[in-house]
Amino acid sequence: MHKGSAITLLINTIAKPLQIGFYENENLVEVKEYDGMTSDTLLPILKEILEKHLVEKIIYTNGPGSHMATKIAYVLLKTLNIIKQIPFYAISAFELNDNNPIKALGKLYFIKEKETIITLRFDKEPTSSFKMPNNLNSLNILEANEPNYQIAAV
Repeated sequence: MHKGSAITLLINTIAKPLQIGFYENENLVEVKEYDGMTSDTLLPILKEILEKHLVEKIIYTNGPGSHMATKIAYVLLKTLNIIKQIPFYAISAFELNDNNPIKALGKLYFIKEKETIITLRFDKEPTSSFKMPNNLNSLNILEANEPNYQIAAV
């Protein structure tokens, strides 16, 4: 990857640590993970990436999951969209974890049943991990990029 190559970023703000996939021609080139709260880390990370790379578009997980991380990502990406004209899109976080449960609040987890998302209580934390796809063509990329809140935002 070099400055002249146009890249697409896939940002998973739901994952702990924060994950960013770098794609050239729709194919995964690199995955980086960043510790810390999205509210503290995402802006400096994006600033550094934009200084080093030509970003042609950004895709982010718009939920379900951490409302704060989703809100922060949306505001930052909407700002980049307005100021730098970088288009951004959304995907469901379920696309990056094989539709496994996603932490909601306390012992509640988001579950995807066909096309419906519900919350269920788990006394034992389910195992789930997020993985960047090797190619972006397999994703259901949404033009509507607003956060997808499944429970009321606090």
